[in-house]
Amino acid sequence: MRARELWPGLPSAARALASILKRGLQTSVRATATVCLLLLLAGTTQAQDYPRPPVPDLDRLTQELFAEIQSDQVPYEDLYETLLLYYQTPLNLNAATRDELRSLLLLSETQITHLLDHRQLNGPLLSLYELQSIEGFDVRTIYRVAPFVSVLNADPNAARGNLWQRIRQEENNALFLRYERTVQGRPGYGPADTTRTGRPATRYLGSPDKLLLRYRVSRSRDFSLGFTAEKDAGEQLTWDPTTRRYGADFYSAHLVVQERGRLKTLALGDYQLQFGQGLLLSSGFVVGKGAETITTLRRSSVGVRPYASVLENSFFRGAAATVALTPTVRVTAFGSRRRVDASRQQARDSLADFSEFTSGLLLSGLHRTPTELANRAALQETVLGGHAQYTSPGGDLQAGLTAVNTRFDKPLQRRDELYNKYELRGDHNLALGAHYSYVWRNLLLFGETARSSGGGLGTVNGLLASLAPTVDVSVLHRAYARDFHTLYGNAFGENSRNINESGLYLGLKVRPMSGWEVSAYYDRFRFPWLRYRAGAPGAGHDWLLRLTFSPGKTSLLYAQLRQRTKPYDADTLRPAPLPVPTRRRSLLLYYDSSPLPALSLRTRVQGTEYREDGGPARHGYVLAQDVTVQPLRRLRLSARYALFDTDDYDTRQYVFEQDVLYAFSVPVLSGRGTRTYVLAQLDLNRHLTLWLRYADTHYRHQTTIGSGLDEIQGNRRSDVKAQLRYRF
Repeated sequence: MRARELWPGLPSAARALASILKRGLQTSVRATATVCLLLLLAGTTQAQDYPRPPVPDLDRLTQELFAEIQSDQVPYEDLYETLLLYYQTPLNLNAATRDELRSLLLLSETQITHLLDHRQLNGPLLSLYELQSIEGFDVRTIYRVAPFVSVLNADPNAARGNLWQRIRQEENNALFLRYERTVQGRPGYGPADTTRTGRPATRYLGSPDKLLLRYRVSRSRDFSLGFTAEKDAGEQLTWDPTTRRYGADFYSAHLVVQERGRLKTLALGDYQLQFGQGLLLSSGFVVGKGAETITTLRRSSVGVRPYASVLENSFFRGAAATVALTPTVRVTAFGSRRRVDASRQQARDSLADFSEFTSGLLLSGLHRTPTELANRAALQETVLGGHAQYTSPGGDLQAGLTAVNTRFDKPLQRRDELYNKYELRGDHNLALGAHYSYVWRNLLLFGETARSSGGGLGTVNGLLASLAPTVDVSVLHRAYARDFHTLYGNAFGENSRNINESGLYLGLKVRPMSGWEVSAYYDRFRFPWLRYRAGAPGAGHDWLLRLTFSPGKTSLLYAQLRQRTKPYDADTLRPAPLPVPTRRRSLLLYYDSSPLPALSLRTRVQGTEYREDGGPARHGYVLAQDVTVQPLRRLRLSARYALFDTDDYDTRQYVFEQDVLYAFSVPVLSGRGTRTYVLAQLDLNRHLTLWLRYADTHYRHQTTIGSGLDEIQGNRRSDVKAQLRYRF
């Protein structure tokens, strides 16, 4: 029985109880508790029911996982799409491994251990209701995890038929079409013009329309097939094989099959890899430092995953396979070859090390102007590697080895800046690493250590412990040398890359009474070498405190205070750089309530104080009110009205917004003005669903918005978006 098919109210409890009685009760305290609980549920109202929502509340879940969104450079889209993938192909709680349960980021290690012990002692779960009888599973936890799990007593893939026939018959089978555009005109899309020197002015080569076509069909532990085509605003729809352009600017496709005897996974096309703590190989499902101070700290070895996002730089293209040599040993081999964007240059000095080189990889994925097109697919990347992992029969001990060898057809050579002295140089990088995790009672030890070609070492090691049923703590230490190079890793850290950093993180979560939770962390970090915008080594710290109150399953209230102190070069005219501590302090108040089944209200107040080396404080704030209503069974409406006021760009605000399915919106709010949007979701019939979205930002005291080719004359920017889904 899948979670989406739970029988509501009395029938669920009665049928689950009948199933338990039919299979025979074990003489254990937990089994007795389960029966008593189900008898109690049989007399309760709908308040204790756990229906699977038609779409997971990713807005609320994002608020709970992230401390605050402070950057537009983090690939939140990948995290969002991974959560939707779990929603579409939910984990079977009766078959999920410890690593798979960890990958949800919603369960503590103690909860996972209690669930696995319950399965071993009492047999498979008969209903999602049975989670209430497992130690550590409260109502809030069950509601958070319910959209992403199922309870199946029989393997739905036990009697497999023809693969293509199963694909045609799969319910989770849909085609998406999406259109986006900014309403106001911008010079980048204007007619051809000339500069003062008489040269042609740069213009975007394509239209301002953004288009997306996506198809996806998948079944948990069986297969996944997908295809994506995307054209960004300003890019051309053109057919030019000489420049490797075939219609849309970006294509992605994959076929993944799973659980074919000893062949556990075979991926063809585009895929991602995640092993150990993500030091060498990490997929995009990463949260890092956030309001969840325990479960998001450790990573899971989920192995090979299908790639279906529209990020153009965070995947491998080729083939990967995982084979079980024995019940406890698995080996993965992978190969990838693709062309990536890079800034291609010619050496001016005949004595230079390289006659032709690239000064760096480009990650924007935009190819709108002649310059951007010249850098498109300029570098060929070849990756070969493997991973071997041992997992003890009970899953308590895990150890693995990883090797990743990368080669480029042109060498890398960063700009001649002092902070680039220890960056990767040359046309290849070999990284070798080892990782481990061990569960002992209420304690989890985990870590990973790696070495790259230049001799640099990187290591991350942590500990999670449940000191009491209501108290969890976490400790994590990391040290990434200034010459440690990992191109596909994203382990825990302060920087966006695992290089030139060391630090110690301490986390705490306390549940003093029902409905209340206190989360806190303190992170101390240092940078042994120079960084961009920091001309000397430095150190800093980051701490957070959040108080959460959940009076019921439909309401959530929390207050959060966070402060980050980090050194940056001062804005002075000194000939030598002078890094000074800059402090960013933020306050966040959030309230989420559903007074009626068809009505949801969310209020968010967010403020920031930014101060540089004891100088004058600068401030920014945003006040946002969200309303979601469902007046008809087939119609859902969401809207927001927000006020923002910031002194400058350093005090800019980021606030997550609801968007069409598979889209993620975090606009940057700087200056003074209002931000509004309206989102409508309409189920036209059992196959077709339509989303329409209109967003508007109105700035006060401004006559232009943006700059360069994207400058808008006026004080208003409006964006429209439409998406159509056809479910086969």
